[in-house]
Amino acid sequence: MTYGISRRRFLAGAGVAAGAGFVLPQGAFAQTAKLPSSPVALNVIDAAGNLALTQPIFDNFAKEHSDLVSRFTFNKAPSPELPGKIKAQQRANRIDIDLVIIGPDALSAGLADDIWTDIIALPENGLPDLQSIYLDPAWRMQGLAKGKGVVVSYYPSGPLIEYMPERVRTPPTSAEELLAWAKENPNKFIYARPANSGPGRTFLMGLPYLLGDTDPKDPAKGWDKTWAYLKELHKHIEYYPAGTGALMKEFGEGTRDMTVTTTGWDINPRALGVVQKEAAVGQLKGFHWVCDAHYFSIPKGVSDEKVAVLMEFIKFALQPQQQAYSYDAGYFYPGPAVKDVTLQMAPQASQDTIAQFGRPEYEDWIANNPIELPLEPEALVTAFRRWDEEVAAG
Repeated sequence: MTYGISRRRFLAGAGVAAGAGFVLPQGAFAQTAKLPSSPVALNVIDAAGNLALTQPIFDNFAKEHSDLVSRFTFNKAPSPELPGKIKAQQRANRIDIDLVIIGPDALSAGLADDIWTDIIALPENGLPDLQSIYLDPAWRMQGLAKGKGVVVSYYPSGPLIEYMPERVRTPPTSAEELLAWAKENPNKFIYARPANSGPGRTFLMGLPYLLGDTDPKDPAKGWDKTWAYLKELHKHIEYYPAGTGALMKEFGEGTRDMTVTTTGWDINPRALGVVQKEAAVGQLKGFHWVCDAHYFSIPKGVSDEKVAVLMEFIKFALQPQQQAYSYDAGYFYPGPAVKDVTLQMAPQASQDTIAQFGRPEYEDWIANNPIELPLEPEALVTAFRRWDEEVAAG
């Protein structure tokens, strides 16, 4: 998911109830480079909107480990631009980005450019047994990183449709009905550019399942129905916003009547008042979840001492009591990547927000529909390129 609307952090100052789970021993990372003798300043770039979930985790670590970190500095960057920025710094041998928070889009582009440190291959990296602590889909998402990132947040994502019931009396129940509705209501359906939008990306990857395409994992040779569908749908879409936040603003203001969404992009904009609480969601026939995750990755070229501190931070962020902050205001619902992190462990403000703006049907939908991985990095890059060149440019 990418940045757009500004998100209020409900979590500041809120306590988290202690829960059952693993506790990582201090100093478990036998670094090839020792921890620094004095605190280091760390520069973090968020290209996934993840600080809405994890800012309290950074704050907690800085407070508890002032001997390691003097301060965290945070900046945001559009996901498509981040890999090129890092690659340019690496070429100049002047890397000043220590940690990035990214989704599969920037992860994939960075893998193609070979700009990420192989975290998992670090000698005695001190991480817990990730397979044993992760939810199963989060563990499968970890595999996409090829060792070059660590999953910190996970959600089943979508693609779902979201609409205003007073303006869409008979919502579509299949991809074919969605296309027919778009034809009958030109410019009232909208989605954002997939390369810079979680819901847009999820819609792109979910369509092959909805349409029964030959190979949902191969956008080059197995998406004939999907590309034909998107080109036809394109005729009835005014334009593609650069990010999901701008899209939700239009949807909330009534400029558009229907869009694609995910669990988090349904709950959070309604909690913030950007979209009316009355907005409804639905599935389409043949629905498969295409899950999503956020990763911590370290660019190549970061000093050994900083890498040692960052590994301590990543361990810290995977502890259940820290993972519970990921419920936030539903932005990445549910959010935690680690097993047995319940909503009851989250701050009361998060519990209240989910109670008011969450949807009871989500539990059933998550339990009873297939959860697919997103495309492999190279295939995702191919899908983005083809969408940009053949759909949007058309």
